[in-house]
Amino acid sequence: MATDANAAPVLFDRALLLARKARASRSAPATFLLDRVTEDIDERLRAVTRKFSDVADVWTPDAALARSLAPRFKSVRPVAADESEALPLQPESLDLVVSALAFQFVNDLPGVLAQIRRALKPDGLLLAAMIGGDTLTELRQSFAAAEAECEGGVSPRVAPFADLRDVGALLQRAGFALPVTDVDRIVVRYDGALALMQDLREMGATNILAERRRTPTRRATMLRMAEIYAERFSDPDGRIRATFDVLWLSGWAPHESQPKPLRPGSAKASLEAAVKGRKP
Repeated sequence: MATDANAAPVLFDRALLLARKARASRSAPATFLLDRVTEDIDERLRAVTRKFSDVADVWTPDAALARSLAPRFKSVRPVAADESEALPLQPESLDLVVSALAFQFVNDLPGVLAQIRRALKPDGLLLAAMIGGDTLTELRQSFAAAEAECEGGVSPRVAPFADLRDVGALLQRAGFALPVTDVDRIVVRYDGALALMQDLREMGATNILAERRRTPTRRATMLRMAEIYAERFSDPDGRIRATFDVLWLSGWAPHESQPKPLRPGSAKASLEAAVKGRKP
């Protein structure tokens, strides 16, 4: 069977992601990160003077974000995640697309951003938050050290996360105007590493890497990981720290009303004169 040489690599098992999200939602899901991001999206949108009417919420794990936005806009359409990464959105049909804590599990993020860009009307806005940066760096380091010590090798356990510069470049590549990115670092404290692992299960955010080890983690390895975590990343009171970096990205579908950079050579004052404080 022929393969597409330009296809994005498959990093994540999307079917497993959906199964774990569904399992988490049936129990007592841990929603503290999603709740915070939902509030922040609402706050950020209130600072935008542009009026929106037709909105899509792409792949946010539950309906809380769509519910919070529904009273403010003409229509808010939740787009549920599936195994594919194709979005059922018509070209130039939306004023606003939002997404909370979903894009970190996308195999082809450039392709998804390009689909969103096509679905936005001119001067439409994308506002999204995704996990990235140094998220769970403590857990990654502790697992690596424990596996090297107990099993003589290291397997992929924590997903590779995009950094801020990567995301900004992807927005430009997808054709967004006025791209803006920033990061919100959230440090959460736990009684121990096993409590953190429980929260990750209740988020549906445990290992879904396509190249993950298929056999269960040995008990000795898990206990050693928890010991190393406590040794390296605990506070004086004995509680451990877990880092979550929330990357924020926004960009606009191009429109003639938006500010544009000056053409090369069109400046009326030289940089040298400006630096020296002289008039041209």
